[in-house]
Amino acid sequence: MRIWLALSLSLCACAAIPMQGETAPSFEKLRKRMVLEQLQSRDITDPRVLRAMETVPRHLFVPPELEAQAYTDGPLPIGEGQTISQPYIVALMTQLVRPEKDHKVLEIGTGSGYQAAVLSLLCREVFSIEILEPLARQAQQRLQRLGYLNVRTRIGNGYQGWPEAAPFDGILVTAGATEIPPALIEQLKPGGRMIIPVGASLNTQILKVVEKKSDGKLEIKDYSPVRFVPLRKQ
Repeated sequence: MRIWLALSLSLCACAAIPMQGETAPSFEKLRKRMVLEQLQSRDITDPRVLRAMETVPRHLFVPPELEAQAYTDGPLPIGEGQTISQPYIVALMTQLVRPEKDHKVLEIGTGSGYQAAVLSLLCREVFSIEILEPLARQAQQRLQRLGYLNVRTRIGNGYQGWPEAAPFDGILVTAGATEIPPALIEQLKPGGRMIIPVGASLNTQILKVVEKKSDGKLEIKDYSPVRFVPLRKQ
């Protein structure tokens, strides 16, 4: 997942590998604190989302030298000029897409695989696309190694979505687009939701909630100003 900085409305488990001098339970304590101080204290209220965020070991989705910072309230670099989003943004986008156990969700921008891992605990199946081959391969190996077996990944252009697997109950786009890609609208199931940052400027986008009604019409609501890296087409 790829984000520099997110501004909220207020503007403001798997295997675990211990850090040097620390034990696995310390990571568990850090996750609990993250959920309490960064999520519950703000506007993340869905108990299933909170439980997933408390379960997925974020420190295993960042470079080893950054494990100590894995549960801080901010994005971290993951290579290839990309970052893993701050925990709050991951939780917010997950909550906004309203995942259900029988849902099939598409993610555009696999990044480290962290967002896909969170979604995998809440949905039947997750499809995730990453345009940068090194990140895509690393994420695929990491997700398989950690046991997130209901996540399917591919290397490709997120603007085109994953037509063979469509339609999707939900779509999450984790990079800033200048428009809502028509292919993603087409692949969204009636009654489904898409969460996507959109803006003409790279400095700021608006996180939008796109809901497709049963008649195919779209209802689009602006949620919060954010700043994501651009959604790449090639």
